[in-house]
Amino acid sequence: MLYQPIFVEFYEKVKESILAGTFAKLTFAKTIGDTDLKNIYVRLNIVDDKTYNLAFTSKYKMEEIESFHTIDEAFIILSSYVKNPFLTALLFTTQNDLTFKVNKKNAGSIIDQAPTFKNASPVMLEMIEKGIV
Repeated sequence: MLYQPIFVEFYEKVKESILAGTFAKLTFAKTIGDTDLKNIYVRLNIVDDKTYNLAFTSKYKMEEIESFHTIDEAFIILSSYVKNPFLTALLFTTQNDLTFKVNKKNAGSIIDQAPTFKNASPVMLEMIEKGIV
């Protein structure tokens, strides 16, 4: 699959934004066709004073399901949703917004845009304050 190396690069940017304290949120959107799963929203979650994980909110037509995953588990799970059913993932940071897209030819691309958010997520700010990152 042509998009996989680009998705790996995109996910590295997700991890970098967390370590840099600039992470705001991550969203998977724009599905192929009419699917039951509509969006996946990823946010940070503090487990204790030294660790964190990622909270997924999966929005379906009729319900929302929340699950929690380590940063490495999250990569495996999220990569399984690329083209099944999502064509787009958006990383929002305080420095820039990155959009990962897959086109009809299975080629991936990353588009860098001006930031939407001026501040990192409240959990990110709390993680910085506690010295977790």
